[in-house]
Amino acid sequence: QLQLVESGGGLVQPGGSLRLSCAASGFTLDYYVIGWFRQAPGKEREGVACISSSGGSINYADSVKGRFTISRDNPKNTVYLQMNSLKPEDTGIYYCAAGWGSCILTRAEYDYWGQGTQVTVSS
Repeated sequence: QLQLVESGGGLVQPGGSLRLSCAASGFTLDYYVIGWFRQAPGKEREGVACISSSGGSINYADSVKGRFTISRDNPKNTVYLQMNSLKPEDTGIYYCAAGWGSCILTRAEYDYWGQGTQVTVSS
């Protein structure tokens, strides 16, 4: 069974940091583009960052550039999202997704999705 599992979410104060992990089971992530998306209450799910299978192509949403870093560790079958200088507007459920397409922040490019992890940025 193909499965993606996110972890690392939680409650953090503005300016703080979190590192999210996306682990795969039932398949290897080596050949997939991996994206991170988030959904705030009452809003559409939006793309945050993506990384190509080789790690050679990375894209970020403008709202997170310079603060978030996506990386992958293929031997560990895991992708990470390091989030620094967090803001209240970063609050939401964060999802990772795997796809065969291009490293772009469009939901339709991704075929497999995790269940999400909650990130709350609040004082």
